[in-house]
Amino acid sequence: MGIIIGIVNQKGGVGKTTTAVNIAAGLGALGKKTLIVDFDPQGNSTTGFGIKKKTLDLTSYDVVTGRCRPQEAIIETRYKNVSLLPATSKLCEAEPALTAMPQKNQQLRKAILPLREQYDIIIIDSLPSLGVLAVNALAACDTIIVPMVCEHFAREGLAQLMYSIKNIKQKYNRSLTIMGIVFTMVDRRLLSGNEIKTDIKHAFDKKVIFKTEIPRNVKISEAQSHGEPIIYYDKRSTGADAYVKLSKEIIAKIREMEKANGTKE
Repeated sequence: MGIIIGIVNQKGGVGKTTTAVNIAAGLGALGKKTLIVDFDPQGNSTTGFGIKKKTLDLTSYDVVTGRCRPQEAIIETRYKNVSLLPATSKLCEAEPALTAMPQKNQQLRKAILPLREQYDIIIIDSLPSLGVLAVNALAACDTIIVPMVCEHFAREGLAQLMYSIKNIKQKYNRSLTIMGIVFTMVDRRLLSGNEIKTDIKHAFDKKVIFKTEIPRNVKISEAQSHGEPIIYYDKRSTGADAYVKLSKEIIAKIREMEKANGTKE
């Protein structure tokens, strides 16, 4: 059974989609059969894999509103072991449609749970909000990764996110866990950023903080503009090296979770 990992932060501009795209590519390159679910109406994960939205007939909108089965909308990317459930701006229209449904917050979970038998890892790129779509994403996950920039407003947003996750866990997904917080766009020369990072490390169990940090790297931005994950665009860049290390760390954490679950059983 595959694990479902959400890439979540209700604050924008923290490298959420960049992280989703690049860990999906990294996990695939490491031999894990990976599905990335683009569940953000901006559809940046879709373009991040070089997919042209105008060519899409079916998307995550059709899946979550029950218009098609996930298998009908999933497409194979040109990158090793990575498939994509794409999104376009039409996903915005799913919010009012879901509101009118029974179990409105469980529709994505119902749609993708059967896919766990087909993939080792499913990555959900969730939108930066706490509306019906975002709640659907959190309700569908086994665990989440929180990309975090070392800025004051991002730190405030992290506190709000932790409260929201606690609320979602109580109401819709009791088994939801936090795999970890990953620092993105890191510039170690900035004193204020280093201080915020230190504060966050003190506030959370060290097991919840990823050892790997993603540096601020121009090659990552270039890769996005070319519709390629960084490990394929420039495998020698510091950004590529960081995302490969992060992918390996994620696999190690998954093994730890599986071992803990096996012990409990």
